[in-house]
Amino acid sequence: MLVEFTFSNYRSFRDAASLSMEATGLGSLKNSLIEYNNAKLLPGVAIYGKNGGGKSNVIRAFWLAVQFVKNAQRTQHENSEIPVIPFALNDYSFTQPTQFEFIYIIDKIKYWYSFSATKEKVVEEYLYHSPKGQRALVFKRNGQQFTFTEEKATRTLISKAVAKNQLFFSVACTMNDSACISAMRWFRDYVFFSRDYTDIPTQLIEYSEDKNMLRAISEYAKAADVGIEDMRFEVNSKEIIDDKSFPDGIPEGVRVALTQFMRTLSETSNNAEIRLKMGQMTAKVSHLGKTQEGAVSSFELDLSDESDGTRKLMALSPAIESALKKGGVLLVDEIERELHPTLVNLIVSKFQSKKTNPLGAQLIFTTHNTELMNLELLRKDQLYFVDKKANEGISELYSLSEFSTRTTDNIRKGYLIGRYGAVPNVDIEEVE
Repeated sequence: MLVEFTFSNYRSFRDAASLSMEATGLGSLKNSLIEYNNAKLLPGVAIYGKNGGGKSNVIRAFWLAVQFVKNAQRTQHENSEIPVIPFALNDYSFTQPTQFEFIYIIDKIKYWYSFSATKEKVVEEYLYHSPKGQRALVFKRNGQQFTFTEEKATRTLISKAVAKNQLFFSVACTMNDSACISAMRWFRDYVFFSRDYTDIPTQLIEYSEDKNMLRAISEYAKAADVGIEDMRFEVNSKEIIDDKSFPDGIPEGVRVALTQFMRTLSETSNNAEIRLKMGQMTAKVSHLGKTQEGAVSSFELDLSDESDGTRKLMALSPAIESALKKGGVLLVDEIERELHPTLVNLIVSKFQSKKTNPLGAQLIFTTHNTELMNLELLRKDQLYFVDKKANEGISELYSLSEFSTRTTDNIRKGYLIGRYGAVPNVDIEEVE
């Protein structure tokens, strides 16, 4: 479970921005909250903002930090640049470090992990945990100087192998540091993204190892379109009867087919429709219809014949179900793209309901869907905004909770008229 994410000096964010998942004392929708000791956490947060305001950069910052933490020991060779992108609209931020901090809970233990880095080196890094209820230091780093309170001899040895452009956290995991391995499990197993932010969206494909992936796609397709009765999948013309058709180790050929299928499923171009028909993996969708005699019967269509919205929900479904099944965190940029507002509500409700989310999964998403501001599914403390200062190009992240609002306030109307900022400043012509 995520408690808080903070970052600074990244893309359009010059100053520190914090996304807190701790609930305030609101009385509404209390049953949706996730309980941990004496704290209550939010199952989801919606981030609003104008186009170009920087709201997607919140998701990008989270993604970059997670990917670097997971892979720093493999990707950071001696001369490799650290892939941070500092704020660019002044003459000094490029020399200052970009900073990320995560506060999270896994296996009932709370962790605090942070690192700051320039393109050349890691400037600071630390990890604390609370296995006995009290915050305790695992390691702390200032440049190439390291501090330890436990396992000093072993961790000092590990530190000798950490290059200036690598994370101690990542390297320590490869050297079997048990505290670091336990803390790393959250980044590796409990954080999910709807898309990747590199040219090749391989992150989507991580779900191909999940034997329930195709079942999730089928179930969400039925939810997206009332006419869909069932789905049938084939790999290289061999039908996958059920999830048991997947062996424990998916053969490389099947994995490649799944990879291409998931990548294409997330696209909405005409070329994507052609690739869905010609790929090694194909899907047929069953709809009810009537025969010439008037009898109800089932008829198959190609998946490429389905709407963009149906395919978008299907592409999201493995990540949604993976997060719900593990109690993880799912981050989605522009959740409503190609989706009807009702389908957005369906996704949000799965995280808000204890029935479908018994393990405390969390959903963080950017959106323009102001219907969610009616507060039927979300609480006021689940609404965040990103606005950009026009004269400096600096994005700021803030919560609706920072404003004084009354129970009777129409939040949607207030947002659209600019009461909370984060809306385009445009002149709309009067229509007579």
